[in-house]
Amino acid sequence: MRIDKFLWSIRFYKTRSIATEEIKKNRVSMGTSAVKSSKEVKEGDIIKIRKNQIDYKIKVLQIPKSRMGAKLVPLHIQDVTDKEQYELLKLRKMTQDYYRNKGEGRPTKKDRRDMDDYVGNDIDADFTDWDDFFGETGNETEDEG
Repeated sequence: MRIDKFLWSIRFYKTRSIATEEIKKNRVSMGTSAVKSSKEVKEGDIIKIRKNQIDYKIKVLQIPKSRMGAKLVPLHIQDVTDKEQYELLKLRKMTQDYYRNKGEGRPTKKDRRDMDDYVGNDIDADFTDWDDFFGETGNETEDEG
């Protein structure tokens, strides 16, 4: 089976075309050399894949006939990735900044909602009668006439 079809069928990539693109970018290798999409995969091969900034290593146990369910994947491959790689991934996820730095650009919708929640809606309740707010009364119309 071709390596691009194999990576798609074991659910390592969502589509076969994404698998092909990653292979063209030299992110998939067997042994010490990068492979082409047409490379045939055999049982016992160890495939190195660079994805999400870590290096995965998988060992081929069986060749599947077609794309399979996620529960059946362990029957066909064995994960031999170093534990340090998973620790790096966990560390990167923890240190990742999800929001922009303070003072950069306009507030996001979430920032705006947080500010509204912080300020509260007390202002709307206090100033319902605008005539009272500006100190206007009905007497001014009598003075003019």
